[in-house]
Amino acid sequence: MDVIEAIKARKSIRAFKPDPIPRTILEDILRTASLSPSAANIQPWEFVVVTGETLKKLTQANIDKSKAGETGSWDLRRGAGRSQVPEVYLKRLVAIQTRIQAQMNYIREDKEKRAEWMQRGFRYFGAPAVIIITMEKSLGDTHFFDIGIVTQTICLAAVEHGLGTCIQGQGVMYPNMIREMFGIPDSKHLVIAIAIGYPDWSHPANQMKSDRESLENLSTWFGFKE
Repeated sequence: MDVIEAIKARKSIRAFKPDPIPRTILEDILRTASLSPSAANIQPWEFVVVTGETLKKLTQANIDKSKAGETGSWDLRRGAGRSQVPEVYLKRLVAIQTRIQAQMNYIREDKEKRAEWMQRGFRYFGAPAVIIITMEKSLGDTHFFDIGIVTQTICLAAVEHGLGTCIQGQGVMYPNMIREMFGIPDSKHLVIAIAIGYPDWSHPANQMKSDRESLENLSTWFGFKE
């Protein structure tokens, strides 16, 4: 697939078929993604790939902690609180949340439905595999940019294989539990999780595609002749 087509085709998938992904395909995706650029060629990314019965144990552990009332603590959660975020960004956040609620036929005040949707996220939306990306804490914040690049490349490479993805901070909301389960040392950030699998296009969660702000609102140009 042409790279521009892949960029346009990629979207967040929130419902997957149970079909397993051959390991050879996942290896091909990660080898391709490993060609991503990084500052000084540090290549800070490391991948923990989970599937099968081990993934079932991970999702159940997520659900158990969620039901026990543990709010979780994403390694990357930092910065200003929501009340300090400029309104333009909050509007985009509210817009996508509202569209998801409408698509899944529930309202924010419906606590039961909202909890059910949250648990779907902790189950990685039924994906047959999950890629958790880690990075050494000692490398510093600069290399989170590199992790963003490799994450996008994974998602684009997945499109070539007919796979869908969903990038999830929620997927690593209980980092200490995940570290213990997979023997990941505390010296590593659990940066992000990527749910990956064959999309279930019949599911209402996959019937929407998020909007994008117009280029006119995002760019300022200098030195160009009209």
